[in-house]
Amino acid sequence: MIQVDVRAKDFGSTHVLKNVSFTLHPGECLAVLGPSGIGKSTLLRLVAGIDTNFSGTITRPDNIAFVFQEPTLLPWRNALDNLLLVHPGLSRQVAQESLARVGLAEKAAAFPGQLSLGQQRRLALARAFVGRPELLILDEPFASLDQETAMRMRALTQYLLKEVRPATLFVTHERDEARQLADRILELSGSPATITKQPAALHNVVRPLFQREELK
Repeated sequence: MIQVDVRAKDFGSTHVLKNVSFTLHPGECLAVLGPSGIGKSTLLRLVAGIDTNFSGTITRPDNIAFVFQEPTLLPWRNALDNLLLVHPGLSRQVAQESLARVGLAEKAAAFPGQLSLGQQRRLALARAFVGRPELLILDEPFASLDQETAMRMRALTQYLLKEVRPATLFVTHERDEARQLADRILELSGSPATITKQPAALHNVVRPLFQREELK
């Protein structure tokens, strides 16, 4: 179980977060909503351990995957090597199977610059999930995608979440997106930002099955 208790996070004299506390259970997807600039991405960096300069405590597992707003792929490595370099113990067969799972079986030798943005984001998801993380952090992974591609990416993410079952912390500013993917939603507002709304678990009755042929 991940336990987050951020009492305060400041950047110099700017107070960003205050009294942000929650727990995240294995297999649960928790969405964090809030306007741009409120501190959502800052919270994710704290949870991931990228930024350790804050007041409070965070309990997290060692096996963490982070999907950033940009795919953050190595442009000089092909798709298969982008998986193998992050997970050096991974066999080429498992890496290839992971690419196939996200509809990129035929793109193993392609470099990121030869892939569309949607394909790059699928590769970033494959890289995150292939290590079967205990904690998955998603920072607006569908941003700047057209509506149809974003819809397919959400369906793919649902499919992978169901398969791997990590504890997932997901940041978005789209309420419908949060309701589709998350089991619970937290809302940040104010300055410094704090949790202003923590609804009960969502009962998601619409969780479309991922169809691999949709991504061809």
